[in-house]
Amino acid sequence: MKKLVILSIALVFANVTFAQRMLTRSGEIKFDASMPNFVEIAGKSNTVSAILDATNGQFATSVIIKSIRFKVPLMEEHFNENYMESSKFANSTFKGKIAGFDAKKLAATKIAYDVEGDLTIHGVTKKVKTKIFLTSNGSKVGATGNFLVHAQDYGIEIPSLVKEKFAEQIKVSFSFDLDSK
Repeated sequence: MKKLVILSIALVFANVTFAQRMLTRSGEIKFDASMPNFVEIAGKSNTVSAILDATNGQFATSVIIKSIRFKVPLMEEHFNENYMESSKFANSTFKGKIAGFDAKKLAATKIAYDVEGDLTIHGVTKKVKTKIFLTSNGSKVGATGNFLVHAQDYGIEIPSLVKEKFAEQIKVSFSFDLDSK
């Protein structure tokens, strides 16, 4: 009987701890490096993982570079082989913290928070700070936002032959529906 009570208590605490972590494996990330009057240079992945620790605001994401899709298959091939070198740098990650995060304040209307952390792209890690917009519908937390990156900051070389077709500032946007599983 004593073992059953101890096991029950342990399971309750494990569920409480687990429920405080919200996650998804089907988040979305988009990027756009297009220049006006040139071919669209944009990609999207719908298999981005993200996790939010509701107790302390720790937030992390990971995308497999080869999961990013383009309208033109040849562009996808060049992206993976020539620019991102996805066989060498398979993932891009973000690990950070949402400043002033309070899960009790989340509601159906968007609340803007600052999020700051380490963004790793192409094997290079840089500190970034941006806004994240959070909503809640009870069991799920929605997280959206966008930020800019510069390819050269992450060691991504754009050949001079096509450089004028690429935006200097690449727009990245994200959208996650996180739930406790």
